[in-house]
Amino acid sequence: MSDRYFYSTAAKWSFVGFTVLVLSTWIASAGFEHVDMALFGYYIAAVICMIGMVVRLTLFFARPATSQVLKRSLKQMKAEKKRAGKAVATTTVNNIVLQKFIWERGWYRWTQHMLIAWGCLGSFAITFGLTFQWMRFDLIDIETYQIVVFNIPTIKMAAHGLFAELVYNGLNITALMLLVGVLMALYRRINDQDVKVTQRFEFDILPLLMLLIVTVSGLLLTVSYVFFGGFIHHELALFHQLTVIIFLCYFPFGKLFHLPVRPMAASVPMNYREVEADETRVCAGCGTRYATDNQVEDVQAILQAQTIQLGLSDGTQLSDYCQPCRRSMRVKMQLNLMNGQLPTHPVDTNTGMSMPGFGRPKETKGEAKDETPVR
Repeated sequence: MSDRYFYSTAAKWSFVGFTVLVLSTWIASAGFEHVDMALFGYYIAAVICMIGMVVRLTLFFARPATSQVLKRSLKQMKAEKKRAGKAVATTTVNNIVLQKFIWERGWYRWTQHMLIAWGCLGSFAITFGLTFQWMRFDLIDIETYQIVVFNIPTIKMAAHGLFAELVYNGLNITALMLLVGVLMALYRRINDQDVKVTQRFEFDILPLLMLLIVTVSGLLLTVSYVFFGGFIHHELALFHQLTVIIFLCYFPFGKLFHLPVRPMAASVPMNYREVEADETRVCAGCGTRYATDNQVEDVQAILQAQTIQLGLSDGTQLSDYCQPCRRSMRVKMQLNLMNGQLPTHPVDTNTGMSMPGFGRPKETKGEAKDETPVR
């Protein structure tokens, strides 16, 4: 589909995403026959969330660095399918499923992050599945339900069986995971002095508060229905729907945006973790191995795309040198000694912009300058 029919690339893919969602709902609900109008508010919010996500992702992948990593990933997958597939699978299990990189920071942070991550993913899967009618439950007889996925009948389950209870309470289970994880995260952010120095309320605390409100309001629906005979259930349902709508509209534009882009990190080891003896770049200065060929090539391509010129007089790039050599070159450049030797005498770094003399008396307006040195 050509971009000339749309205002921008983001507008084109937003239209494509919206069309796909509507068509999937039409197919899954048998021509909108099984649409649940009680979920209409969630449907509109989910569509807005999808459009926001498409816009953010389009801009994200348009960045030179992200675009280069994506090109490199596709190239590696095509050139070395077996090694690339193994690297992606290993990184997916370690860094996304098990999140071992957070375990290295402490069991407390790992536990809270696992609860929040999988609580969110589970809640999204169930909410979107029901909202877009991708999944529904048809009554076969008074004791049996059947799960229908995209209008295709699948497994049957006893209406009062253990499996059915787990399915019915899927959102409650993920909500409890979120509740524990969010409370742990809030406790850490309120009491950890190191975290309080760098955190921002609107970026770090607000998403947790929004998750907490959505989770608590959803659990209160179950409490009202099970323990209080549906007391103010209608009002709680409207409040919960409002909190979910606000949260979904916020999701693409806040800190939680890292959730859909995090899987891209699975391609990094595939692209840059090479065999040191065969595929590493040798420093143009000292001859040591310091990076992979792919890394250096991608850095130079990104800098060129951003029109950042870091070339040297001998035709090499700054990225052709290891970090110790770069630091040495930076010092020499600042001292204008790239073509000479380091001085044997002290270097005068006084530029005249800030003169010494903190012990001199402060001059006042109208007074003559006192040239007498302070003793």
